[in-house]
Amino acid sequence: MSQGNLGDLLKNVSRMRKDLDKVQESLKGRYVEAKSGGDLVQVTLNWRQDLVKISLDPKLFKAGEDGKLDVALIEDLIVAALSQGMEKSRTLMRQEMEKVTGDLGVAGMLPGLLG
Repeated sequence: MSQGNLGDLLKNVSRMRKDLDKVQESLKGRYVEAKSGGDLVQVTLNWRQDLVKISLDPKLFKAGEDGKLDVALIEDLIVAALSQGMEKSRTLMRQEMEKVTGDLGVAGMLPGLLG
């Protein structure tokens, strides 16, 4: 590789890093929401997949006809909402990263850079 090509490569990497920093900054105020159980469980995650809010409808905590609380159902609904929210968060990040990386196919490898 010639020094000219290396210089161009380093300039491109530097430009891409600056663009990625801009993406990170723009994502800071972005959140995704997900629901399960017909809105009984609602979660909000940020672009880094941090859970920032969870809402549980009080109906979840009413005992069934057998007088028991269905804890397994509540757990399953929470897991379902979180899984959906994490996927939405990954999709949001991937879409924003692809604006910077184009069709280089590296958007999925970059989350570690945005830390």
